[in-house]
Amino acid sequence: MFRLSNWRHLRVSFSFYLLPVFIFALAHTPNLDPYRLWIVFFALHFFLYPSSNGYNSYYDKDEGSIGGLKHPPKVSRGLYYLSFVFLGIALMLGLQINIAFTAMMGLYAVVSMAYSHPSIRLKKYPIAGWLVAGMFQGYFTYAMVYAGLNGFGWHVLSSSHVYIPGMLTSIMIWGNYPLTQVYQHEEDSKRGDITMSIKLGIKGTFYFSSLWFLLAGLGFSYYFIAQNQFWAFWAFLAAMFPSVIYFYVWFYFVNKDAERYASYAWAMWMVRIAATLLNLFFVYYFLERTQLLQVIDSGF
Repeated sequence: MFRLSNWRHLRVSFSFYLLPVFIFALAHTPNLDPYRLWIVFFALHFFLYPSSNGYNSYYDKDEGSIGGLKHPPKVSRGLYYLSFVFLGIALMLGLQINIAFTAMMGLYAVVSMAYSHPSIRLKKYPIAGWLVAGMFQGYFTYAMVYAGLNGFGWHVLSSSHVYIPGMLTSIMIWGNYPLTQVYQHEEDSKRGDITMSIKLGIKGTFYFSSLWFLLAGLGFSYYFIAQNQFWAFWAFLAAMFPSVIYFYVWFYFVNKDAERYASYAWAMWMVRIAATLLNLFFVYYFLERTQLLQVIDSGF
């Protein structure tokens, strides 16, 4: 269980790419409490997400590159147990908030397990796997974070002030998710996993993702403008511009030589650029929306 290879499969650093959803929910938190903030942050990013990564790696047994690991080491049974240790820690931390938040993390973990476990393996169903991944990494995670940060319960799932921004995050993930599968066609096919990217084909994946990125851009833009947050609208466009440029440059090269450029390196740089800029934007959005800097400057 304590082999270095097992710990590498947890891919704790990969949680950075999932951080935008957390910060977006934080920006809308009416009951900001530092204790709950750190509990939710550590429970998710240092334990729940790594647990999911390790569990899925154990059943996938990838030999080629995966998100966050260019050369994944061989998995052992210890990785399976380690993933449950991390899940247990996440749930114990969740109990410091309330039962509802803990149960939400438990549901997230079960759905994540269903994605790779051979008895269900949602990953082999292109549409179902894509829908579930986007829904749970977007809307459900946003609602889970919002509930945890505020000490709320399951009712947040049906609240419009949670549902709308949560669904916007899902739309963005539905656009990005197939791109993270574009370099894994050969290995996924060997296991019988028909991912959304395989179903669409390499070029079809780019057309598909561009449509969802357009929907996400329009959705976020309308959301900010409808709330008279024009400062957020322009900042969002500025944050997205480099990612859009990179996406179309990548697509240009893929059209010339798909086998060479639909690669791990290109996909990971897409993820890095998009996540970094989104994190910076949502930090800015959080600071401006909560007026935290002004409060600090005024000495409370």
